[in-house]
Amino acid sequence: METRLTYLGAVKTNQGKIFKIINSVWVWGLSQRATNRILIFNEKNQYVGNYYLTLTTYLPTKLKNGVLIFQNTDISCNQNTITRVNLKNGLPQEFFRKCKNDFGDIYGFDGTN
Repeated sequence: METRLTYLGAVKTNQGKIFKIINSVWVWGLSQRATNRILIFNEKNQYVGNYYLTLTTYLPTKLKNGVLIFQNTDISCNQNTITRVNLKNGLPQEFFRKCKNDFGDIYGFDGTN
């Protein structure tokens, strides 16, 4: 088993909350399966929740000016399509990540109470 963490950065929302964004890839099992999540922490480094994504190639590639940027690196998706998720208004309960044309996947937030 192996866990790969990539810190993308922090965003300050319009309401003044600070969230730290980390890509997490947990590789497990003999077949090297992966569980992929976008982990969210607050300014005190306390876990807030996560978005579960089906493939490693679906994880965001960067965080810029409070916007998560998803560049399609999966060969089955349109490589020129980029999805942007603005976090400045807070964490969305769900977002749509485009793959090809109008097709893609909806990912939901799983947060702590």
